[in-house]
Amino acid sequence: MQIPTDMLAIEIIDSILRPTTRPTPQPTGYQVLIKTLAAGVNRPDIMQRTGLYPPPPRCF
Repeated sequence: MQIPTDMLAIEIIDSILRPTTRPTPQPTGYQVLIKTLAAGVNRPDIMQRTGLYPPPPRCF
């Protein structure tokens, strides 16, 4: 399988998620490259960002 030279990535700038293009990492040695078809952000994460849902207390 041919590995593409560029990939879609999500970067965080000023707490805003933005799509960007980055070079695809090239695995070496015993590393593997995993193709991700989908990713998401869940509702509590969105509510925390808007201040409507407090983050959980630290466990440590």
